[in-house]
Formats: sequence, C-alpha cells, structure tokens
Amino acid sequence: MRITALDGNRQRLDGGAMYGNAPRALWSRWSPPDAAHRIELACRTMLVETDDGRRVLCEAGIGTFFSPELRDRYGVTEPDDRLGASLCAAGLGPDDIDAVVLSHLHFDHAGGLLSSFEAGAQLRFPRARFVVGKAAWARALAPHARDRASFVPDLNAQLAASGRLELVDAPTCAWLGPAWRFHLSDGHTPGLLMAEVPTEGGPVLFASDAVPGAPWVHVPITMGYDRFPERLIEEKESLLTDLVARGGSIFFTHDPAVALARIERDGKGRFRAASA
Repeated sequence: MRITALDGNRQRLDGGAMYGNAPRALWSRWSPPDAAHRIELACRTMLVETDDGRRVLCEAGIGTFFSPELRDRYGVTEPDDRLGASLCAAGLGPDDIDAVVLSHLHFDHAGGLLSSFEAGAQLRFPRARFVVGKAAWARALAPHARDRASFVPDLNAQLAASGRLELVDAPTCAWLGPAWRFHLSDGHTPGLLMAEVPTEGGPVLFASDAVPGAPWVHVPITMGYDRFPERLIEEKESLLTDLVARGGSIFFTHDPAVALARIERDGKGRFRAASA
C-alpha cells in the first residue's frame, strides 16, 4: 500500500487542555503556546492507495463547515479548504475517493466530510463508503453531556441517508479486505477505531486521538479531552509494546511537524517517536 500525508485545515486549542495534567513547564517545550495559550495542531489525513487501485482516506480533518464565529472559537486558522487543495495537489478530488475510514465522529476528525459553511455544509465524497466503528457510531448518536459539543450537527443524518455507511465491530472490514486491521480504544472516546495497514517498511497505525502527536507517545501524557485517561494509558502501553515488537510506525493526525514516525524504546524502556 502507498501512504500519503494530506494536510487539512489547522486549528489552535488550549495547550493545557491538550496536555491534561502535564505541567506547562513540560508541554510548552514540545508545543510553544501563543499569547492566548493555544498551541498549533494539524488535522492531517492519511491517503492509502491499495494495490487494486482503491483510494481510502483515514479521517477527513476539521474542514470548513463551521460558521466564521465558530472557526474563531475553535482556532481554525485557514478559511479555505486545505484538504481539497491537498487532494488536488495529489491529482485527486473528492470524487476519486472510494472510502473514508473514521476513527470517531468528533468535528476535528469528521468535519472535512462536509462542504464549507458557505456552501451549506453538505456531504462530500459522493462515491465513498464511510467506515465507522459501531461503538463510535452509537456514541455519536447519543453523546454524553461532556462531549456533546464535539459532534457535528446533522452529520449523522447525512451519513445515514447516504446509503454508504458501513459499521465495523470486528478486527477486519469485509469491503476493505483482510490487509486492513482495526484496533479499538475506549480511553479517548468509546469505540475509537484505529486503522492499521501493511507497508514495505512495516505496519503503519493511524492512531487518531489515542496518540495524536509525537509528545503523546510518552505513555503518561494524555489530553484533558480524554474520557478515561487511566484506561487510555493502559491501552497505549499495550499498543506501543506491540508496535515496537513488529517494527511499526504511527501516523499522527494532530502533530504540526511530524506525520509519521517509527515507535522505539530508549535505554530506560520509555517509548519514543523516531524518524520513520
């Protein structure tokens, strides 16, 4: 499989929220904050081109579906559609995508499924299947008060009405085939679906918000947005141990500088992101 990193619209969020209970003196070295205490975050997608000619996106980024007021609130830094521009630079358009695999349906991962606010925020990718974990779909349909604002109004209805929604509750998906492997995590949000694909350089995991960037490879580092931080730490320990054993890498959706890195352990047994 061929993997290409596609930049989407970036955003800025509060650094303390992104690093949970880690002290600012520590996280500010990794992610320098601006005057409003916000840090820069990518909303990057992974394009997978398979041997049989299919093109699959892992997530769709935050997009431009927000109103200008909400773009400002959530720190969306570009008004234009960066994912569309990245697809165009790769010689593709929304019509060329065969499937979009969604780890979960929070707005910074699924908002790019929609056209811009000015264009009515309608579902894009007219030929694509939308692959979502069953538990993540259930969460989007009935969110908790704590994360209700993280979901996109009307997106669920548009996905269901498309007739192209495929729910997954197993390690594999029949349409994508056995080469795709799925891992589930409940620490960030119930039913987070992480896609793993084989490459010549070893397995690549799209870890989404379980490990959003290189600093979060440090097992104790979690986000304030995580629903169950202690569970996430245990999940990360198991996941990263397995990746190291198999020579695997992680694709980072939110790291502003690093898209892909091999996971290694240092002399003290701590996990780290090395250059892939």
